[in-house]
Amino acid sequence: MTAGTVHPDGLTRCPWPRQDPLYVAYHDEEWGVPEFDDRALYEKLMLDGFQAGLSWITILRKRDNFRRAFDGFEPEKIARYTPKRIEKLMQDAGIVRNRAKIEGAVSSARAYLKIMDSGAGFSGLLWDYLDGKPKVNRFRTIRQVPAETDLSRKISRDLSGRGFKFVGPTIVYAFMQAVGMVNDHLVACHRHAACARLSVTSPPPAGRRSTAKRSRGE
Repeated sequence: MTAGTVHPDGLTRCPWPRQDPLYVAYHDEEWGVPEFDDRALYEKLMLDGFQAGLSWITILRKRDNFRRAFDGFEPEKIARYTPKRIEKLMQDAGIVRNRAKIEGAVSSARAYLKIMDSGAGFSGLLWDYLDGKPKVNRFRTIRQVPAETDLSRKISRDLSGRGFKFVGPTIVYAFMQAVGMVNDHLVACHRHAACARLSVTSPPPAGRRSTAKRSRGE
C-alpha cells in the first residue's frame, strides 16, 4: 500500500503506522510537528541512531526504557559515561544492546555540548539550514517520499564532522521528517494540513543554552 489509509475513525493517515495504536498516536501527535527544543532534538537524533538497521516501531516501544537507561537523555550526564556505565547498559535488555550505538550516543552527547557551549545552540544549527521554516512537501504516495536528500547529506556531513555518530544521510532525513523540518505527511493524510498550519517559523535565538543543570554521571 502506497497511498493514504482510511482508519476506523474515518481519518485518512499515512500508511506506515498501519493500525498499531502506539504507532498511530505517534503519527498523529509527534511525527512532522516542528520541534525547536535543543534537548528534544538531541534525544530524537539519538533514538534515530539506535534505529539503524531496525524498524522505528521497535525503538518507539522501547523509548521509555531508553529514557530510563540514559538518564532522561541529558547530554551533560551521557557525555560523562564511563566504560563501567557502558557495560551496565550492555546488560540492559530493555534497550538496543549495541556497543557501537551506545558509545556513539556518548560521543554525540559530547559533540552536542560543544555546540551548546559555542553559543549557536543545537536547534539553531539545524534549523538554520531551512532558515527556521519547515519545508512542506506535497507527496501523494509513499513511493514519492525520498530516503535521503541533498540537504540531509549536507547536514549528515556537518554532524559527522562535529563528532556525532550514526548520523548518515538516511538517518538524518528520517530525523528531519520526525521533528518537522520537512512535512512528509502525504497530502491525503489528515496531519498534512495540520502540520502545515503550525505557526512556528523561526528557530530559537542564537546562543540559547540548555536549561538543564550540568551534573556528573557515573
